[in-house]
Amino acid sequence: MIEQGYKQQQPLDAARMTGWVFDLDNTIYPAANSLFPRVAERMTDWIANHFGIEREPAAALKARLFQEHGTTMHGLINEFGLPPDDFLAFVHEIDLSDVAPDTELDRMLANLPGTKHIYTNGTTRHAERILDAFGIRHHFEVIFDIKASNLTPKPDPRPYRQFLDLTGLDPTRSVMIEDMARNLEPAAKMGMQTVWLVSEHEWAKQGASEPFVHYIANDLKEFLASLQLS
Repeated sequence: MIEQGYKQQQPLDAARMTGWVFDLDNTIYPAANSLFPRVAERMTDWIANHFGIEREPAAALKARLFQEHGTTMHGLINEFGLPPDDFLAFVHEIDLSDVAPDTELDRMLANLPGTKHIYTNGTTRHAERILDAFGIRHHFEVIFDIKASNLTPKPDPRPYRQFLDLTGLDPTRSVMIEDMARNLEPAAKMGMQTVWLVSEHEWAKQGASEPFVHYIANDLKEFLASLQLS
């Protein structure tokens, strides 16, 4: 259920929106879906193998780097000077054989006015594999990934501006949807409407009570079902 205490604005006028920006992991699919933990497990595997340490300290290092640098990858770059390509290629090759096309989400996305885009701290390949598995890749015009952002993760505002330049979106008629509340702040400052998808993780809740979070929902399909489209 949606947590209590977060203020809502008036209902979103979806019919006047011309752009929709979606995070990928824990957004396109609910956090309870368990796909992102598969990525996290592979991060731990990579760190353990690279540094020659056991999984428990590897998991602790992964968590610390994420908390202190915004992403584990960014921490590996900043603290150890590691090039990211091998890490990114390894961690995103998760098993998706049990993921089926989501026809309901496909229909909901088709009903949205305007263009749809992915903005992720992951890679384009990872995004394409996820979107293909759910049968919804055809809805998205641009996948803006961590490489497109020059390895600068959200919520640094600089790649948000790059993203807007690339897509040509009018931020005052666009919506950004995220599971990490703090990543919505730059979007709101640029004039976008923002949607936080509730998460049980403390790191995802950071900033959730701030004014830059305009709407909340338990998951993406719940939010899309609530929209007035005409």
